[in-house]
Parts: sequence; structure tokens; C-alpha cells
Amino acid sequence: MKSLEDSESDIISVLNDRQEITYNELKSFAAESGIEDDTLKKSLKELEKANAIASRSSGGILTYYMLQQKPLLRRIMIVEDDKSINNLMAFTIGGDFDITQMNDGEQAMRKIKMEKPDLVVLDLNLPGMDGLEICKRIKKDALLKDTIVIIVSAMDATSNRFKGIKYGADYYIRKPFEPSELRSLVKIFLKKKGKKFDPLIDLPNQEKISDTVEKALKATEKDYEIGRLRVEGISKFVVRFGNESGITILRLVSQLLQDKVKDSTIKMFVGFLDGEDFIVAGERHAVEHAITSIKSEFTAVLPFVYQSEGYKPMELGIDSTYGAEKPMLNLVYSQIEKSVIIERRAEVLKNKEDKEGKNKDVGNYTYDELRHMLGSEDLNITITRDPNGVRLSVGKGNDEKEDK
Repeated sequence: MKSLEDSESDIISVLNDRQEITYNELKSFAAESGIEDDTLKKSLKELEKANAIASRSSGGILTYYMLQQKPLLRRIMIVEDDKSINNLMAFTIGGDFDITQMNDGEQAMRKIKMEKPDLVVLDLNLPGMDGLEICKRIKKDALLKDTIVIIVSAMDATSNRFKGIKYGADYYIRKPFEPSELRSLVKIFLKKKGKKFDPLIDLPNQEKISDTVEKALKATEKDYEIGRLRVEGISKFVVRFGNESGITILRLVSQLLQDKVKDSTIKMFVGFLDGEDFIVAGERHAVEHAITSIKSEFTAVLPFVYQSEGYKPMELGIDSTYGAEKPMLNLVYSQIEKSVIIERRAEVLKNKEDKEGKNKDVGNYTYDELRHMLGSEDLNITITRDPNGVRLSVGKGNDEKEDK
């Protein structure tokens, strides 16, 4: 069996090659490489301590990321008026960064313009200038727009999370926060090797969704289910209000889902099919609870979504209504029957056999194959990513429009 030093070297080697890898994949790699479980855990712990790697649970899957080892010292500004919380944040993030601590919003904004930090950790309820205004100004400034903004706030997330995302915040964490979540997010945002980290696109990819589909088909538990959560009406919403508005809605749903997975005591999986559909899998009662909660939160935030697009409520004495017809958004969840997946999977495997030889890629499916298996082929929008960031295109049946 391998020593701790050799194990760390092997782990760095595979991460250098892959740039990111799940814990389960690392366990399989360790077993094949003669690394014992205890040695693997110790190696991962030591490598995280050395800031060679960072881990984050995303969509219910623990993933390790390779970090850049450049000597460049990244600058972080913490804007939080509670001095105890401000100091906790600085301690949590650690000494690998050049950290400036600010307590006043207006003073912080002036300093941000002068110092141009790489990342800002931002409270919302601040003296001088509130956090949402700071976020908006950062993202509208041509010299500051690439600054990462992480909002950490105890204020009601119903509207503030949406507004933060709309104003360009890269992530929203609710107080009380887990120090480990803030620490890992900062490291991954600033030091992740390879393409820039994006919490929407970096939800489990086709490889992990493929594994989840196979797990669902093999599951013997009667209450294990896999389903599709669709953002219904988003293509018309995008045609009316533009691609950035559509991406904001997808980011909102993504963060709502990730919060539920993170808060759940029962393991659940969340993936993204790069369109209107998210995939959710897990024990039935956990999935039902999460979906009910997410739908409720999404419904609560919709008035703020519409108001942000110019639909002003008119008081009629009983209820509020809107002065013009608006494209309706809704979250629709559909459980996918195992028999349907099995039938469609057989079609996919038959096509693979015809093209590539006998079932040689079983369990490793493309997005198109996954959409077929999961009943998500009717794509109205498609999300892709290029070096400039997230890109959204609307299907031709919905007055095709693409973000430039």
C-alpha cells in the first residue's frame, strides 16, 4: 500500500489531468492505485491544508478542484458592519489573500474603486450605502465588472437573493453561514485551475447525471425517484426581456435547489441539463419536501421578478394586479417512471451499438442522450459557455435570439 506522500502525489497528478473530480471517483482511483481509504482521507485533508486543492459539495456531490499555484496574491475586501462577523470572515478566509476589512458601505465603494479587489464579500444592510447598490455599481463599472461578489446576508432572501443575482452577484449565502462554505467558495472562485468557476454551469455535468440515471435504474428502494424540474415559460420570458433576464432566473432556481440539497439531512442529487430542466434524484419524501419548498420560494419571489421588468402593481383595494399581460413563469416537477427511462435507455444503447460497437459506453451518455432518456428533448432554450461566460440561445420556434 502507498505512503501518504506517494498518495498525495498521485492525487495531484489525477487532478492536474482532470482539474476537478468527485470523491467517489477518487475512491475508485485510490482502490485501483493501492491507496487505502484512511490514507486517501488524510491525503485530501493535507492537500486542502496546503491550498493545493479545495472541495465543495455541489448538487449533492462532493467535488475536489485543483487550485492554481501562482505566486499572485489575490485581494479580497470584506464589507460587513458587524465587527465580530467581519473578523470571523477574515479568519475563515485565511492568510493566503490580501484582505481589507470595511464597515461602511460608502467608504467601501470608494476603496473598491481605488484598489480594485479580485473578490468582495458583501453584507446587504450597511451604513452609508447598502450592499445591493454596491453590487450594482461594481458590475456596471467597466473596470470592476470582473470582480467576484459574494453576498452574505441575514436579510430576507425572498427578494434580496433575486436582486443580488440580477445585479450580478456571483453567489448569495444566507446568515448564519457555514465558515467552510465561504472559505471553499472564495478559494474556488479565485484559484480554481482551468475555466472560471460558475455555480450554475458547475452543477453536476453529464457524466454525473449519467451515474445518477444508472443508480436510479439499479436502486432497489421503492421510494428512490428521479424527476425533472422545468422552468416553464422561460423562453417567452427571454424573448420579452432578453437573455440576461433568462440567465438570472436559471441562476435563481439553481441556488434555490443547491440550498435545499445543502440543508437536507437526506442525500439528494441536483443536475442541470443546460436548458429549462434541472434533474433531481433522491428519496421520495426528501424530493417532495424540497420541490414543495422551492416552488413556494419561487412563487414568493415572482412579484419582484415582474416588478424588476417594469410591471408595476396597481392597488385595487383587494389584490394587486398588473397593468399589462406578462409572460408567466412557473416551476413544474415531473417524476420520471423507471420503466420509461429503461425503455428509452434501450433505444440509446441500441444506437450506440450500431455506431460504436456493443454497448461500449454504457453509463456514459451525452446531453442529447440524457435528454431523450429523461423526456427533456423539447428544448426551447439552450445554455452553453464560451471564454466570455454563460451564453443563452432561444429556439427558432420562439423567435430565436442569442446573447452577444
